[in-house]
Amino acid sequence: MPAKSGIQKLKIILDSVSRFACTELQIFIKNIPMKEEQAGLYIHIPFCLSKCGYCSFYSIKSVDLIPEYIAALKKEIKHYRNVFSSFDTIYIGGGTPSLLSTGQIDDLFSTINKYFDIDRKAEITIEVNPGDVSLEYLQALRKSGINRLNIGIQSFDDKILRFLERRHSSKEAIAAIKAAKAAGFDNLGVDLIYGVHGLGIKSWKNTLQKAVSFAPEHISCYQLSLDDRTPLYKKYSSEGWKLPDENTELKLFFTTADVLENAGYLHYEVSNFARLDKFKSRHNQKYWQHVPYLGLGPAAHSFLGNKRWWNKATVKTYLNEIAAGKMPVEDMENLSTDQLQLEALFLGLRTKAGINLKRYKTRYGIDLLVDKKTIIDALIKNKLVELKNGFLRPTRAGMAVADSLALI
Repeated sequence: MPAKSGIQKLKIILDSVSRFACTELQIFIKNIPMKEEQAGLYIHIPFCLSKCGYCSFYSIKSVDLIPEYIAALKKEIKHYRNVFSSFDTIYIGGGTPSLLSTGQIDDLFSTINKYFDIDRKAEITIEVNPGDVSLEYLQALRKSGINRLNIGIQSFDDKILRFLERRHSSKEAIAAIKAAKAAGFDNLGVDLIYGVHGLGIKSWKNTLQKAVSFAPEHISCYQLSLDDRTPLYKKYSSEGWKLPDENTELKLFFTTADVLENAGYLHYEVSNFARLDKFKSRHNQKYWQHVPYLGLGPAAHSFLGNKRWWNKATVKTYLNEIAAGKMPVEDMENLSTDQLQLEALFLGLRTKAGINLKRYKTRYGIDLLVDKKTIIDALIKNKLVELKNGFLRPTRAGMAVADSLALI
C-alpha cells in the first residue's frame, strides 16, 4: 500500500488544534453538524497474512478476528445513520481487503444499503493483493457491485518485490491484471513504488512501460518513504542505505511523468495518472477537495463541516468499544478557517486542476493574488505555477515540489 496518505501529510501542517475525545455515541453525534452533501465512505480492513517491510498503515498479521470485525463494522455503520445520508464513492482499503470472502463483502454492502442511500452511479473500489485473487473471486466482486479495482502491484521485478517483502511474484501480478480484465473490470488501477534501493532510472522506466502495456485505467506511482517503525527503515539504517537524493528524486518524478503522459495518461495529481477524466479517482478527490467522508474501522479518519476525527488504532480496542456500545473515536479536531484554507492550499497545489481563486476568496476571504503577490510572481517567473482561466495551477516542475509550494 502507499507509504503515505494525504491525510497523514495533512497532520504535518496543522499547527494547533482544539482536541477532545468522546466515547458515548449520543454525545459524539450531537457535536457533528448534519450535512446532505454526498460524501465518500472509506472502510478499513486491517488484516494481512504478512506485513510489507515499508508499510506504516495499521494492520495485524492474523485473519482470526475477521468474522467478529465484520459484525463490529456493521454496528459502526448503523451508528452513523443519522450523521451521513448519502454516498457516491465507497473505498475498501487496508491492510488486505481481498482476504475477505465475497460473502463477507456482500454482508457489509447489505448493511450499508440498509442505512444509507448509495448513488446508482457510485464509484465502488476495493484494493486487492495480486497473490490472493482468482478469476472466480474477481467475478464475484463484480456481482457484489464493486466497479473499480485497485491492485497493489508495486513492481514487476521479483527482486524488488522480495526486497519490499511483498507476498506476490511478478507472474502473479500479471495474472491478477489479466484476471481483472477477464472478470469485466473496466476501471482498473495499479499501484507502483519507486525510489527503492537497487531500482535505478532505467529499471523504473521498464516497470512503467510494463504497466502501460496492460493499459490500466489508472496508475498511482508513490515514492518510497520510510517510517522509523518499519522493518525496512531499520534495514536501511543497519546497511547504511539512503533514500534518493533530491536530484535523483526529480529525475524519477520527471521520468514517471514523461513515460505515462507520452502513453496518453493525464497527470492529475502528484502521484496519480488516469487514462481519461472519468477514470480519475473520485474517492481520493474528496480528500483533496474538503468534501465530507466517513472512515470506518481502526485508525480510519472522517471529515465533516469543520471537524476531522479518527478512530482508535487497534483492532482489539475497536472491537471492545463497539461491543460496549461506544464510538471507537480516539480524538477530534475542530479546524479553524485558517487551518482549512492552509489545507486547501496544500492540497490544491498537489493537483493539476489547481486552486479556483474566486472560490478560494469566497470561502476563506483571502485574495491570493493580492496577499501573496510577491511570492506568486516569483513562482510564475520560475515556472513553478501558472495562472490560467482563474486558476492557480502547478506546472509539472511545481508538482515535483508541491509540498513546498504550500508554504506560500
